[in-house]
Amino acid sequence: MFLVTNKVEMKERGFKELDFVIVTGDAYVDHHSFGTAIIGRLLERNGYKVGVIPQPDYKDVDAFRALGKPRLAFLVNSGTVDSMVNNYSVFKRKRRVDEYSPGGEKGRRPDRALIVYCNVLRQAYKDVPIIIGGIEASLRRFGHYDYWSNKVRRSILLDSKADILMYGMGEKTVIQLAEALEGGIEARDITWIPGTVVKTKELLDSETVLLPSYSEIVEDKEAYCKSFVMQYENNDALNGVPLAEDYGDFFVVQNLPQLPLEPDELDYIYELPFENEWHPMYDKEGGIPAFKEIKFSIVSCRGCFGGCSFCAITYHQGRQVRGRSKESIVNEAKKLTKNPDFKGYINDVGGPTANFRKPSCKGQLKHGMCKRKQCLFPKPCKHLDIDHEDYLDVLKAVREIPEIKKVFIRSGIRYDYLMADDYRHFMNELCQYHVSGTLKVAPEHVCDNVLRYMGKPKVEVFDKFTNVYEETNKRLKKKQYLIPYLISSHPGSTLDDAVDMAIYLKGRGFVPDQVQDFYPTPGTLATCMYYTEMDPFTMEKIHVAKDLEEKKMQRALIHFNKAENRDEVVKALKLTGRTDVMGVLFPGSYNGGKRLEHTGKSRKNHRGRSKGVGKYKGRQVR
Repeated sequence: MFLVTNKVEMKERGFKELDFVIVTGDAYVDHHSFGTAIIGRLLERNGYKVGVIPQPDYKDVDAFRALGKPRLAFLVNSGTVDSMVNNYSVFKRKRRVDEYSPGGEKGRRPDRALIVYCNVLRQAYKDVPIIIGGIEASLRRFGHYDYWSNKVRRSILLDSKADILMYGMGEKTVIQLAEALEGGIEARDITWIPGTVVKTKELLDSETVLLPSYSEIVEDKEAYCKSFVMQYENNDALNGVPLAEDYGDFFVVQNLPQLPLEPDELDYIYELPFENEWHPMYDKEGGIPAFKEIKFSIVSCRGCFGGCSFCAITYHQGRQVRGRSKESIVNEAKKLTKNPDFKGYINDVGGPTANFRKPSCKGQLKHGMCKRKQCLFPKPCKHLDIDHEDYLDVLKAVREIPEIKKVFIRSGIRYDYLMADDYRHFMNELCQYHVSGTLKVAPEHVCDNVLRYMGKPKVEVFDKFTNVYEETNKRLKKKQYLIPYLISSHPGSTLDDAVDMAIYLKGRGFVPDQVQDFYPTPGTLATCMYYTEMDPFTMEKIHVAKDLEEKKMQRALIHFNKAENRDEVVKALKLTGRTDVMGVLFPGSYNGGKRLEHTGKSRKNHRGRSKGVGKYKGRQVR
């Protein structure tokens, strides 16, 4: 039985009043990949009556009264994806589809959905507490650079006029909030719960550390960098401190993060009685496209210690990794085989990074994550606890279920973590059982100076992984290939670096499938770099491609093989003085053609600026 979505369903359940009403920018899918479903089912399990208003008409206040006035609070999220990212491409053009809406129809979710929803709710019911959460709230909990307006905006807690903001994964937080509200405490007085951000007139904890004020980060990019670093270093429940941002007459205060859920707690959450389907109201519109991709996938872990600069997982889920038990995962797989639509294939068993299943070292369990040191960058830490046997054990157990034909891994393998292990056993299993013809991996770039700003390993590590993958498939007599994920125009990447990457791709014979122009989203290290044009940890000045023409050329160079990109590629080669490689990239169209191979090391021109050209040798470029 689904959570109620209208008064008719309330009557069928015998509900005269709900305790909580969840308002969400997504269509309602009752599956654990959707935060609305997890929070709703968890509250229900704890005895609360919960309803969902999915994608309300934000121009009609009555749409927000569809389930009546909740007894305790409205819980508001913008959806699985940030509403601005969901609605706009990196070039700020309106997207043509919304994968989280019925039939992929666009326009059902407003820009800055949290702010819009909360302000309409205030019109509908002035005296009901409003609690915001999810990715949009979590990444905007303090003052932040907003790419779409190109300015530093206030905490979203203020612009939404909500009472409380939940950040991170909210299971523990929402139950503690529910208990406080049930106990008769006013929302404005609930100021102490971990995983929340609140507005206060004064600092209530002597350990609270002041960030640079909002006015300072608006006026001074160095202050913005300082604030980012302080937030980054205090995002762990064991070694962080409460933080506060001064707005003059009041403070926005972030309480300590919640401790990550342990494996038994994750098992409990993922075994709640989900329907594992979209609500039947969407059947006539063809269902929800995003759900079709993950319907037969299994979430095995949370958190990521990979430390990629452009990824928001560190700020939202945290760096401490926890995995579900093998038994829980196998039980879910068995349930999936009973679905009438199941064809024998599990599309994924993974998480933010598929081959992370547990904390990166024992020390963090007592002391928390290192404030500055990374687990994998610039090379694997000597204390890193590397283990793939547990993950292999899980995969084997799932694929041995009789009704299952194949188990794929599609959520991404961290190849530097793999190459630091006794990789041949895992590689054999991966290629033998878990690849569907192509394996997608994410080197993101090939120039070491760019990889350094990305927090990714040197290109030699990717080359080694590629060679072992190819050798393994050859030995197993399998025709399986790699498709690299790449990012253009990442902070630190010059046009010369983009040329370097094009020649590398040509030399390796890679034809990139997915290329993402860097998208500055709140909360990430790379977005801080993009806005300030500095590395916040060193205050070193870095090149940032903000000019639209340069961004187009950097992206075109990755897809140099496409005819429609040729003019942009030729323009880039002329600007960088690399017309000598036209014959390499476009054989038959230009004189030239060379035997080249990229080493991943950029050389300098006479002014000391990175030319990003690299040295090449030994392999025939095809």
